[in-house]
Amino acid sequence: MRFPRRPRRTLGAALAGLLLATVGVTALSSPAVAAVSIPIDGSSGGRTFDGVGAVSGGGGNSRLLYDYPEAQRSQILDYLFKPNYGAALQILKVEIGGDTNSTSGAEPSHAHFRGDLNCDRGYEWWIMEQAKARNPGIKLVGLPWGAPGWIGNGNILSTDMINYLLSWLGCAKQHNLTIDYLTAGQNEKKYDPNWTISLRNALNSNGYGAVKIIYGDSWPGDWSPANTVVNNSALKSAIDVLSAHYVCGYLSAQSTCTVPANATNSGETLWNSEGGSQDYNDGAGPLARGINRGYLDGRLTAYLNWDLIASITPNLPWATVGLILANQPWSGWYAVGKDTWTLAHTTQFTAPGWKYLDRSSGFIGGNRNNGSYVSLKSANNTDYSTIIETMDATGAQQMDFTVGGGLSTGPVHVWRTNLNSSNTADHFVHSADITPSGGAFSLTVQPGYVYTITTTTGQGKGTATSPGQGSLGLPYTDNFESYAAGRFPRYLQDMQGAFETTACGGGRSGMCLRQASPQAPITWKTLSEPNTYGGNLAWNNYTLSADVMLENAGYAQLEGRVGTTNLDPINRFNGYFLRAQDTGAWSILRNNTSGQLTTLRSGTTATLGTGRWHNLKLTFNGSSITAVIDGTTVGSVSDSTFGSGQVGFGTSQGETAQFDNLQVYNGTPPVDPTPTPSPSTSPSSSPSPSPSTPAGGCSATYKITSSWSGGFQGEVTVTNNAEAASTGWRTGFTYADGQQVSQFWSTDLTQNGATVTASNVSYNGALAPGSSTTYGFLASQPGSANTAPAVTCTLR
Repeated sequence: MRFPRRPRRTLGAALAGLLLATVGVTALSSPAVAAVSIPIDGSSGGRTFDGVGAVSGGGGNSRLLYDYPEAQRSQILDYLFKPNYGAALQILKVEIGGDTNSTSGAEPSHAHFRGDLNCDRGYEWWIMEQAKARNPGIKLVGLPWGAPGWIGNGNILSTDMINYLLSWLGCAKQHNLTIDYLTAGQNEKKYDPNWTISLRNALNSNGYGAVKIIYGDSWPGDWSPANTVVNNSALKSAIDVLSAHYVCGYLSAQSTCTVPANATNSGETLWNSEGGSQDYNDGAGPLARGINRGYLDGRLTAYLNWDLIASITPNLPWATVGLILANQPWSGWYAVGKDTWTLAHTTQFTAPGWKYLDRSSGFIGGNRNNGSYVSLKSANNTDYSTIIETMDATGAQQMDFTVGGGLSTGPVHVWRTNLNSSNTADHFVHSADITPSGGAFSLTVQPGYVYTITTTTGQGKGTATSPGQGSLGLPYTDNFESYAAGRFPRYLQDMQGAFETTACGGGRSGMCLRQASPQAPITWKTLSEPNTYGGNLAWNNYTLSADVMLENAGYAQLEGRVGTTNLDPINRFNGYFLRAQDTGAWSILRNNTSGQLTTLRSGTTATLGTGRWHNLKLTFNGSSITAVIDGTTVGSVSDSTFGSGQVGFGTSQGETAQFDNLQVYNGTPPVDPTPTPSPSTSPSSSPSPSPSTPAGGCSATYKITSSWSGGFQGEVTVTNNAEAASTGWRTGFTYADGQQVSQFWSTDLTQNGATVTASNVSYNGALAPGSSTTYGFLASQPGSANTAPAVTCTLR
């Protein structure tokens, strides 16, 4: 077989090819196609490179990372963010939580209701802090998928939403984080030019003029926002980036990236602001194409992979999508995917602010089936890097490079990844260096590889290794006492609503888990009832026990043998429920991924009411399922549809409820169950007269928990110092500096002039001797003074 004659090569280039052959970058004597000449021209024009990054959001996919042991958690974070170690991400986009499902879970809002504010909820602040600690230059982006229902009374593009985003930026300040970009709109659903202009004005007026606005983030390949930009000069001035999602195809090979003329001619910076959505290994080939070809086809200067990390349990949608698989915090096991090393071929050899070299970028031999290459030069106009992908090539190809235009003609470093190999030793390998002769050198590239040739140094492949896989065993317990308020308990993953730790109500001391979203959210996926679940999918025969307190009318439920979960709506998942209503009605239910909720047994027990604690148990033994409420077996059923699965909690929509003392065990309970409270119904005999105010009374402490210009958040803790339980309490205090309460929770509060009076609500008036409860509020302050008042307290 005859091959086309190759162009004459210099002796230096030939020697370099021989050297490469000795280290695995095969320099064939007869490549499969004619050699291709590539100029690396530093005088070439090109757009400014903004970076390659990933998205932590759109489904809570980073959730379990937070629960990892510190050693492995730091290793994973290094592989994601540390320069010259792993993915070395240059951009991180995070979800602005909205208490609603956004694909594989829900992320909590910093403001569950109007006037609420907690800047420590969730884990995105922590992830951003960890990213910045490793790479101070990383760019941060915020985007909402949904929002709490109080925003605009259900209208997400409202003044409320602008204020909501401003408060989120204020939370970022509290975490010493500077947000670089905000997307103006709801992810893939809503955008509006006038609202975007208003957002720009609000950012400028509130000290956030440096925050850039992304306009678009529309669903796969939809560039219709560009049609508005070209005809609206005010909008054009307000935005900084025009974006779309999956520009190179959705769940595709990303062979071709489509950008319409209205976008490319708009003069705006263009981003592929979400791409990928593929397995942490199998997505590597499409990523290699998409990052390069996004610029070649559409002049896209950033590529963001969805998502950051696959850190959810395997029963959830998109369970292996990300750069790293990390779904076993109990064992510390993780796996770095080929997707990571594909990104590293760009991120470790470039930086935001570098310039693309248009004359030094293209398809090999002018044929996209041969692969693609892009070249970028550094800010010093000397260093350069060229990233080459040969995903669709069928044979070896020789590339002859000539360097000019002021770029360095010094040694060239070659890195390669064989994406056809599952052997990690074939990923991100530093080959022998090449010394150009007269600015010329050659490289023979193999099919299915990613290469980077560069004059830069310092790159590296992380050396940390994962421990072996393990299993989460029984018994498993959590009394929620080890968490600060507003946190999430380990291993549970919210699917809808917001389950977070809080001071217990109902006269109980300590910390409890609370479903804290008080209204239906503005959704991204189909609306469903709040629920959270987690644990081991292999758990089969066990008892699930927990204490439950309804804060208002509705139901709370225990969930067991939870398995496969549907994508949309998220409440379609395999499992069994013990559902208990405030009226005393109960039911054993079977759910499935088709949305068939089947009542297996039902009945009525004593009224559970609100503000009182009750113990619920759900036992699985083979096909036998038994429900217990307050120590009494209320029903049993035989059903063998699901044999194993996780555990969880749920409530009715818009209902807040508390849970405590989670226990999952087989046989004897790990700890004694919580004593059942006295029945709420009156005994048959005549009740004794109501006692007078218990001796010893109560005390109350006032605390400012956070403050900002013109306002603050506070709380008052009420403690029963009497020898008998209370049925209610009342506090009073007087402000000295003109403070005015605007919002409050867990209390019935009134303010008359400077005097504030606050009493218990239905679920926190009954305080056992020595126990406490806390209520909170938001208030304004007209000046700098904010004197903490003395608080009086009386019991009933």
